[in-house]
Amino acid sequence: MLKPMRFGRIATPEGMTFAVINDEGTTAKAIAGTPFTEPEYTGKEYALEDVRLLAPTLPSKIVAVGRNYADHVAEVFKQSSEHLPPTIFIKPSTAVIGPGAPIKIPDFATNVEFEGELAIVYGVPCKNVKASEWKSVVRGVTIINDVSSRDLQFADGQWARAKGIDSFGPLGPWIETDLDKFDFTNLPIKAHLTRDGKTETKQDSNSNQMIMSIGEMVEWVTASFTMLPGDVQATGSPAGTAAMVPGDYIEVEIPGIGRLGNPVERA
Repeated sequence: MLKPMRFGRIATPEGMTFAVINDEGTTAKAIAGTPFTEPEYTGKEYALEDVRLLAPTLPSKIVAVGRNYADHVAEVFKQSSEHLPPTIFIKPSTAVIGPGAPIKIPDFATNVEFEGELAIVYGVPCKNVKASEWKSVVRGVTIINDVSSRDLQFADGQWARAKGIDSFGPLGPWIETDLDKFDFTNLPIKAHLTRDGKTETKQDSNSNQMIMSIGEMVEWVTASFTMLPGDVQATGSPAGTAAMVPGDYIEVEIPGIGRLGNPVERA
């Protein structure tokens, strides 16, 4: 059993490395390996303000569960979740960016929205995991912004392009591995939009609105896909998503994990 800790990935003057972040989020101790084995410290320690936080994992894929909040189904699809049950889609690894990196909107995406979500990070290769055993294969949790181009989503009929554009997968700020400290049936999720100097809370929901539990999602996803260490599973967006435009700043907040913020730019 690996000891619970907080893992990040940082850019330092010497290069990029995984690191253990202290509880206060002020220092990072570099490690030689990855978050998926017992950490081997290199002896280098950095003040977090002197380095740049990157996406905390380099997933081979992001497998996302869509339509997992009934209120979000109603606001986006204008139907009930009984008629549109949860679905699975994949975001490519090239969509991933870290905290503070810009979300870049191309000209052909004309109605782009943010979706603040809880994400889980797999720690071991796994397939056909039972719902009751999901914690045995998950290394920790983080935050994802499932950026989505609604115009492309509905025009294409499938979601690969709408959700997989470069930079449409902000991830971070780090991986919290102490799963037992969270009540995943009652976890607040918020997203804040800052525009022209004014900040509004757009998403203000809770994981208790999930249709499928984390365990049920893990069982469903791993029945089809082999998940690898570092792979990410997004658990669905609550209601409150809204359009964002270049010049905006989006920050997703989940207690116990932290905040993931990204500016929005034109590609």
